[in-house]
Order: sequence, then structure tokens, then C-alpha cells
Amino acid sequence: MDQIKIGSFLKELRKEKDLTQETLAERLGVSNRTISRWETGSNMPDIGMLVELAEFYSVSIPEIINGERKSESMDQETKETAVAMAEFSHNEVKKGKKKVVGGLLIAFGVFIIVSALAMFPSESSWGGNYAILGSIILLVGVFFLTKSLFVKMRFRLLSVLGCAVLLFGLFSLTDYMAVKYSHQVPRFSYETFYSSENPDQLVYKTLFFTAVRENPGTENERVYIR
Repeated sequence: MDQIKIGSFLKELRKEKDLTQETLAERLGVSNRTISRWETGSNMPDIGMLVELAEFYSVSIPEIINGERKSESMDQETKETAVAMAEFSHNEVKKGKKKVVGGLLIAFGVFIIVSALAMFPSESSWGGNYAILGSIILLVGVFFLTKSLFVKMRFRLLSVLGCAVLLFGLFSLTDYMAVKYSHQVPRFSYETFYSSENPDQLVYKTLFFTAVRENPGTENERVYIR
């Protein structure tokens, strides 16, 4: 705190009001010597007098202590900082909401997938359809979640695409394992038809393998990969 600078500022404020030290002393109820000591920087007003001086000169106490009026650039910087902080706070709230929405959608999508695969038998197309629906909801949740993590759209889309590939691979693997080891029909076949060579064979085509169901609905039923 520069008392000389403060004193010069007080002197400047007094002259702006076209007051003498004597006149100011009378208005403030102090002696001429006290005013002189303030303006030379040899003494400082107490806190009560600082409040009174700030009101009298229409300035703030920080301006008196700093020994200068706040410049327009300082005011502008303060406003810009306040706006930036407000925008940052708003963006953080939006990010938090997107994380919550994304997390809920992912959880709901997983719930639908697990429920569909557990409730519906492999022969029913509903299990596969609901699993695909759950996957779509899950991918939407991933997109919302990545919006709070990545600014660029490219990274968000790559994240969603990566999850889609992962789900596709997981469904294909579980389908293959179910046919090979549990002798169940595949859930995610894109075409089902009876064999023209053997009418007792129901053929299921998937992207990676072809499954055959011999004698469907009988005691001799058998499911295998061709």
C-alpha cells in the first residue's frame, strides 16, 4: 500500500470538488493538519473515515487504497472475466446433465439387452429385436456421454462406432457359442429358410456362419454349424 500515492489521489479528489483543505476539514469534522497529513501520505484515514471519504468523493474504498480510479479497461476485463466464469459454470452444468442422461441411457440399454436375451427363447425373433433396440439406446447414451468428454464430433462418432462394433462382435460370438456348445438356434440370423435338398432342415444364415436345425420340434432335433 503506497501512502504517498493514496495521499496524491485524495488531494486530486479534493481539487476536483474545488475545495480547500480548510473547507474539507470543516465538512468532515477534522483539523486542517489531519487533511494535510492524509494528502502528503504521512498518515492514513481510519476505516470509518475511509467510508466517509468514499461516499463524499463517490469512489470505492478499494480505489482509495489503490490510489487511483478503476480504468475502463479494468472494468471491461472484470466484466469479461465474470461472463467467462458464468459461461464456464453453465457449460459444466450442461456437461453434468449430459453425463447423467448418457449414464441412464446406457444402463437402460444394457437392462433391455440382458432382459431380452434372458426372457425370450433363442427361437423367438423378439429376443434379437429387443436386444438390437437396447443396443441403439445404449449407443445413444454413449453419444451423450462422449459429448461431455470430447469437443470434436469426429471423436464422439468414433466412440459410438467403436461401441457398435464391440456389441456386434459380442452378439456374434455369443450366437456362435450358443449354437456350437448349447445347440441353440442363432438369435441374430438375417435369413431363415427350409433346405430345398432336405425339407427337414431349417437353415439359419448369419454374417459369419450358417446353422442348421434338423428335425425341428421333434425328439431327434439337432442344431449344428455347417
